Amino acid sequence: QVYLVESGGGLVQPGGSLRLVCTASGNIFTINGMAWYRQAPGKEREWVAGITIDGRINYGDAVKGRFTISRDNADSTLYLQMNSLKPDDTAVYYCNAATAQFSAWGQGTQVTVSS
Repeated sequence: QVYLVESGGGLVQPGGSLRLVCTASGNIFTINGMAWYRQAPGKEREWVAGITIDGRINYGDAVKGRFTISRDNADSTLYLQMNSLKPDDTAVYYCNAATAQFSAWGQGTQVTVSS
């Protein structure tokens, strides 16, 4: 099993920055790709960014140029640097880890962008 815990969320003003961290534990050697998703109130969960074990990165159109995903392969810690935040970025952000057998999720961390 793989366990994920997100941290780093909070309240920030428009234009500000936050750094999210996802700490993995358990059978982390089984993890392949990792990703960040988000879910705003009343909306479906949305893929934000992903990174493969060999470092290939992709971003959703809504965050491209503002967010940066990175990963420490030694311990499968996942990061999301979020800059130039907008009110539309307000959501619960979830970490996801994919193995050959299953997909694991964290409990989420709230990000609120408001003045």
